[in-house]
Parts: sequence; C-alpha cells; structure tokens
Amino acid sequence: MSVHQDLAGLLHGRDFRRLFAVRLVGQAGDGMFQVGLATLFFFSPESQGTAASIAVAFTVLLAPFTLVGPWAGVLLDRWRRRQVLVRVNVARVAVTLLIGAWVLLWGIGPAVYVLALLNLSLNRFVLAALSASLPRVVPREQLLTANSVVPTFGAGAAALGGLVGLLLGLVMDAGTSKDAASLAAAAVFFAVSAGVAARFGVDRLGPGALADADVVRERLARLGRGLVEGGRALARIGTPAQALAVMGVHRLFYGVTFVASILLSRNLLADPADPDAGLAVFASVLAASAVGFGAAVLTTPVLARRTGAQVWVVMCLVLAGVAQLVLLSSVRLPVLLVCAALLGLAAQGAKIAVDTIVQRDTPDELRGRAFALYDVVYNSAFIAAAAVAAVTLPDSGYSRPVFAVLAVGYLLSAVVFGLRGLRSPRALSDAV
Repeated sequence: MSVHQDLAGLLHGRDFRRLFAVRLVGQAGDGMFQVGLATLFFFSPESQGTAASIAVAFTVLLAPFTLVGPWAGVLLDRWRRRQVLVRVNVARVAVTLLIGAWVLLWGIGPAVYVLALLNLSLNRFVLAALSASLPRVVPREQLLTANSVVPTFGAGAAALGGLVGLLLGLVMDAGTSKDAASLAAAAVFFAVSAGVAARFGVDRLGPGALADADVVRERLARLGRGLVEGGRALARIGTPAQALAVMGVHRLFYGVTFVASILLSRNLLADPADPDAGLAVFASVLAASAVGFGAAVLTTPVLARRTGAQVWVVMCLVLAGVAQLVLLSSVRLPVLLVCAALLGLAAQGAKIAVDTIVQRDTPDELRGRAFALYDVVYNSAFIAAAAVAAVTLPDSGYSRPVFAVLAVGYLLSAVVFGLRGLRSPRALSDAV
C-alpha cells in the first residue's frame, strides 16, 4: 500500500484523527517556537552574536532531549495521558507567552533561557504521551503503519511550522515586537492542540492503571541502572558501541562547524547591524545542508549495500574531512554552501549507517536501551561542540586553525575506525 492509502485507512478512526490532529498542530507549534528561539538567540538585535552566547543557547535547546527524554516515559505511567496532553500544552502556552512578554519588557536575559529550557522540557512529555497513546486509538494490526506514517507527518508539520516562523521573522521589522509575535503565534498552536486533546474522555488514552509513587521511583532507579548495563553490554558486543563512539565524534566536529556557520552568517557574510540579512544567509546554509541530507537518503542505501555499513561510515568521515579542507580555501558564501552540502551528506549518510549497525547488531532485549543511549550521545556531543566552539572560535566564526584541526580529526577518525573497527559483532551470548 502507498503512504496515501495507509493514511486514508487510519483516518477512518475518529479517535485516531483527533490524536493525529493533536500531534500535527502541536508539532507545527514546536517548529515555530524553535525557529522563534533560534531567531531570538542568534539573529535578533538584542542577541550578542558571540560564540559563548550561542553555546548557552544550544545547551538550552538540546538539554531537554538529553536530560528529560529517557525518563519521560516512566513518569507518564503515573499520569493520565489525556491530562498530560491538555495540561502540559496549556502550561506551554503560559510559558511561551511569558517568554514573549519578558522579551518585550526586558529583552534577552537569563530568565528567557530558563523559561525556554522549561518549555522544551515540557515538550518531551507531550511527545512521549502522544507515542504512548497511539496503541489506544489504532487497531493492533495497523500499529506498524501508524508508527511509520504519524512521525513522518509530525516532522513535516514541525518543518512547516518552522518555515512559517522563519518567513514571519523575515517579513516583520527587526525588534522585540517581531520576536514576541513569533512566540505568540506558537502559543496559539499549543492552545489549539490542548483544545483538541480535551475532547478525549479522561481515561480514553490510558494508562489502564496508574502506577503508584513507589513503583515510579523503582522504575526510575531501574532505568538508570539499565542504561549503564546496556552500555556495558554494547561494549562487549563491540560494533554498536564503536558505531555510537564514531557518531559522537562526528557529531562533535559537525557541531563546531554548525556554530561557526551561524557566526559566519551573522557577523562576517552579512552586516552585523542587520540581523535579518544574517538570517537570510543562514537560511541558504540550511538549504544547502538539506540538499546534502537528501543526497544521503538517495545514495546511502545503494552505496552502503555495496561497501558495507562500516566502510560507508569511513567514506563519510573522509568526505567530512574534505569539506573542512574546502573551508580553508575561502570564506565566501559559495564556498560555505558547498561545505554545508558536503557535510550534510556526510553527517546524514553516517547516521543512517550507524542506525543500521546499532539495529542490526544489538539483541532485541537491549535495543531500547541502545537507542536511549544513542539519543544521549547524539545530543550531548552537540552540546559539547557548542562549548568547544565557545572557547576556540572568534566571534566572526572563521578560524583556519580550528577548521584544520577538524579536518585532521575527521581523517584520523576515518583511519582509526577503518583499521581498528570491528566488521562483525562479537558473540551475542557474551553480551547478555
């Protein structure tokens, strides 16, 4: 069946349509909110536009994925999911409007970062509740289809919301009113999402029985122990742990370059006094990266099947090193766009291959913990990259020594993984 036919079959269910609407509207608001934050933190007249300020902003944007994500599911067993979708979205409305009001009255300050961190952390509970609620509104035989279709459309809604937020930022006059308007628009989406969720019966989305406080505390402790035990098991298997390590290194290097691209767009390739011009330059960099991501989706299944996943990761690391060498030649926008496209191809190609290695070589009983660790490594490495960028990059974003070190780091990683990396997992019985 086609995606259109799959979705049409699912939409026959009224409760599925309602839950799907909660996700689409909420994630559109997420995209608008995150773009609004990025514009506020990186490209507004009030933002400092320094490597250090960008590092703080990235920590705020990514910390919830690292600190809250693994634990959200356990806490949701304590609460009615319908109530989570309603009350947490209402809370997000209040926090988003408070951020906008604070920006209007006092500009960007520590309170804005704290409130943004709170809002993004709340979003982790909404997304977890949406996923946990899906089996309650979809027949068992359609669950696989729903898990394929729903996140894809949700990501599309987030991208569309982000695009609307970006366009709103480009057409409005620069200033705090523009920043507040973008956040207020996101708050409207959160309110609509809460309103749609409120149409469910209180018990409709489960859970069937609420876990008591002692059970939740025990599960939280067990989750922490489970992640440690899972990490040790992956290390004994070999290939999944090595793949995660390579992805962490790749994400660290890529993150430094990403921060540099923001600084280059804002402070060097555009007039620093005109944040809108910097935002337009950065939008072109993101578009070039998207071209690279698309190329990876098309080429990785073909080439990695011929070379093997590990060899394809090595090739992606080499390509990323070449992209960094390109930046040594010039700082002009066309050069930056070429580098962004090559890095996009290398980053996404490596991620697809690493996903495959972890899925293929991890026993089923460890796979959930493996991907929980994957999320922690993936986001922690980017936060670390922002910290590295803060102490190594000038505010212009351009440093030949830094780009040379990144190029050497990529190439050395390719050599080490290519020569020392395992090509097959160790006996799975040794890991459990």
